Amino acid sequence: MALEVTGKLIVKQPTQQIKENFSKREFVIEISQQTNTGMTFTNFASFQLVNNACAMIDQFQLGQDVKVSFDIRGNKWEKDGQVRYITNLNAWRVEPAMQQQQGGYQQPQQQYGGGMQQAPAQPSYTPPQQPQGPSFDPGAGDDLPF
Repeated sequence: MALEVTGKLIVKQPTQQIKENFSKREFVIEISQQTNTGMTFTNFASFQLVNNACAMIDQFQLGQDVKVSFDIRGNKWEKDGQVRYITNLNAWRVEPAMQQQQGGYQQPQQQYGGGMQQAPAQPSYTPPQQPQGPSFDPGAGDDLPF
């Protein structure tokens, strides 16, 4: 199951050599979401990179917005009669995040001739003229049923 999330890179841990053929590196991103009511919720997600992917996070600076593509990996582990479950967010791609506005994706701005092209001015609104005909008489009856 492939998932994606965008957030600010706040922690980069050093690579850990777990076994001869297995190394991992953890990093954390801060994910802020604003609700329709204007409240902001902040979450911190810890991801891991494994083996050859450990160097993938080196190109990013702390504070930079990144988009992380990841899978959820879970393991069952038993020790001394106790059953435990471990869940890892296994990152397999990290890339710079696209600029976002509050409320959605921000399109890149196109430039023409070294400057921004301006939209043509909108014509002003002129209300329609009142029809020239018999004037309205509020005392006169009408044929509307209500």
